[in-house]
Amino acid sequence: MYCVRTVTDDLYWVGANDHRLHLFENIHPIPRGVSYNAYLLMDEKTVLFDTVDWSACRQLLENMEHLLGERPLDYLVINHMEPDHGASIEEILLRWPQVSIISTEKSFMLMRQFGFHVDGHRLVEVKEGDTFSFGKHEVTFIAAPMVHWPEAMVTFDTTNGALFSADAFGTFGALDGKLFADEVDFDRDWLDDARRYLTNIVGKYGPHVQLLLKKAAGILDQIKFICPLHGPVWRKDLMYFIDKYDKWSRYEPEEKGVLIAYASMYGNTEAAAQALAAKLCEKGMSNVWVYDVSNTHVSQLISESFRLSHIVLASVTYNLEIYPVMYDYLCHMKGLNLQNRTFAIIENGSWACRSGDLIQKFVDNEMKNMTVLNERLSLASSLSDSKAAELDALADALLDSMSQA
Repeated sequence: MYCVRTVTDDLYWVGANDHRLHLFENIHPIPRGVSYNAYLLMDEKTVLFDTVDWSACRQLLENMEHLLGERPLDYLVINHMEPDHGASIEEILLRWPQVSIISTEKSFMLMRQFGFHVDGHRLVEVKEGDTFSFGKHEVTFIAAPMVHWPEAMVTFDTTNGALFSADAFGTFGALDGKLFADEVDFDRDWLDDARRYLTNIVGKYGPHVQLLLKKAAGILDQIKFICPLHGPVWRKDLMYFIDKYDKWSRYEPEEKGVLIAYASMYGNTEAAAQALAAKLCEKGMSNVWVYDVSNTHVSQLISESFRLSHIVLASVTYNLEIYPVMYDYLCHMKGLNLQNRTFAIIENGSWACRSGDLIQKFVDNEMKNMTVLNERLSLASSLSDSKAAELDALADALLDSMSQA
């Protein structure tokens, strides 16, 4: 049974939703599922923009057959060759063997690497600034390398103002009948997944996202729709989401607030983290979020690290090293290029307290543009009454730092 939505005149969403997949890229939890978006343009020539994951191929085909009827598929535009979008290419070629494929040189290279038999078909290689007409609709192609694969491009329909943005402006979460961002409460239900998607999937490539945003700036007044490969289509308040992408890709915090991430074996470091959270709230800073790094997926920690301005790392010492899951969190922050944050440290050790020094060394030597506050809280097994003044000083240092930012 087909399931399609109209984007605008002649343009239809023909994608699919997936609630069966538990881990996106086999690493990131997606409890709300994910959508695979593909779009069909019914002009003088028919055009499919991208395909879907192999698991959703049947739905894509049913959607296309419903709209096409007896018409052929003339063109397949591949903006992004990652398998959750490109896996159904060969099935499209089998159903519509006369189709012409439009994509980039690197994209065709990847098709061959994945074993797709495309060379018997008409291949149209495009590059930055090239244009193509499908009848009423004329499109221009914009290179978007490393957003987040090297072959990526975006396609702009100058006739209807639709920007087919590949993985840019995407988000986790299945659409479940709703297509447009204005059909949902985006702030309440989608923003966290949008941030977690961007920061974990594309976060490392902030400068490349910035380059794409600069290119888009020249046509902002012409963009009427943002059609990503995952998540809702944008047709209203486009600058709201563009501004979010601008902040995230510049590694600028969305909010002044404190993330307290703790690694605790027996609850004592956790108790110190909770005491600091209470102290901050008591002093008037209630935008405080406390997470146990042992049972919070690192993708959530990364998302919160991009959202908030200040991060407290509270870790026990384990085998004279940083607690392993805390170290993993640090490595993810480094790998995803997080910058421009202020850190504070709480360390704990019953006989050889080393975690604080090691965390400081990691932040200073492995990360960029970070500040570590001097007011470290050191514990010997547990937080004792004698540490009350140090706890208070740490809270004050965080508040002073926020007031100066």
